[in-house]
Amino acid sequence: MQQPPDTDPLNPPQRTLMGPGPSEVHPRVLRIMSAPLIGHLDSAFIEIMDEVQELLRYTFQTENRWTIPVSGTGSASMETAFGNLVEPGDTVLVPTNGYFGGRMESMAERAGGDVVHVDAPWGEPLDPDDVAAAFDEHDPDVFGFVHAETSTGVLQPQVPELTSIAHEHDAYVVADTVTSLGGVELRVDEWGIDVAYSGGQKCLSCPPGASPLTLNDRAMEKVLGRDTDVRSWYLDLSLLEGYWGEERSYHHTAPITNVYALREALQLVAEEGLEARWERHREMATELKEGLEEMGLEMNPDDEFWLPSLNAVRVPDGVDDGKLLAELQDEHDLEIASGLGDLEGEILRIGCMGYSARTPNIQFVLSALEEALANQGYEA
Repeated sequence: MQQPPDTDPLNPPQRTLMGPGPSEVHPRVLRIMSAPLIGHLDSAFIEIMDEVQELLRYTFQTENRWTIPVSGTGSASMETAFGNLVEPGDTVLVPTNGYFGGRMESMAERAGGDVVHVDAPWGEPLDPDDVAAAFDEHDPDVFGFVHAETSTGVLQPQVPELTSIAHEHDAYVVADTVTSLGGVELRVDEWGIDVAYSGGQKCLSCPPGASPLTLNDRAMEKVLGRDTDVRSWYLDLSLLEGYWGEERSYHHTAPITNVYALREALQLVAEEGLEARWERHREMATELKEGLEEMGLEMNPDDEFWLPSLNAVRVPDGVDDGKLLAELQDEHDLEIASGLGDLEGEILRIGCMGYSARTPNIQFVLSALEEALANQGYEA
């Protein structure tokens, strides 16, 4: 008989999470995750589902009926958006100005879409004129953009201009709000976004596992009127709407504890108030940004496109980012991250999200970073 492995009870290290995600989980969210399980069709759980949907509508600033948490991480919500909205043969316009535009491309292709691009350098937002030119050239059916690009620290401005261009061509707009929902200004209905997806582990300070998604009626009509089945049974919204819609009929076993957690995280958003929460993120990130600049460090994006929830900082000449990150983790139990894709090795990514966006955390990351940089001979 096979012997059990020689393992001990789990005891993860206590880290200060100031990277691009996950952020630190709020203590109230951690507490609710120890609550007893109930069935995913229990009347009490159905009431929780209703409350999650209402709280999500507030946080997205939408009246969309089709507003749910997808069972999975933010990438599952992303794949639900593209996998349902994109049919084989649809032309999909995606950005090239960051890592997650590339992920949009991959998911759209797997859904059978023909992908074309609107180009912009990494570290810059999309220019509405370039988007308009891409629409005139390709006449896409679906347009995706990243509202808060985690890989570059860029916040996309002029969102209503982008959505207006798309709607003039009768296209659907999909917005990646993974690093913006609950942290920076986002107004789904007012800005004309047809579909928005997000994750819980960033500005909502919730463990990954139940990921927000919202679709307006126009987008859901396209989903329900498809000529072909969605390639994923698990993420098929025409089936999921039976569980999250009025019927509450069985589709899959929801991640009950993760739904508890998301419910509590969204309750915290409502108690703080969205505008106050957006302002707190900006104030804390400004404190971080000013401290970094006092050290002589350079932000990656221009101030005009600075993303408060994810601060991208240029790696100084002569500094080894791998050694720097290892020292911060080993000596300070602090997590920040290096760059992705085209910016690998060129930037550090420092999150300022949710419960992590507090003055003690900001002061800690600045002092630890200053020490680690000095140990590599860096002088401000």
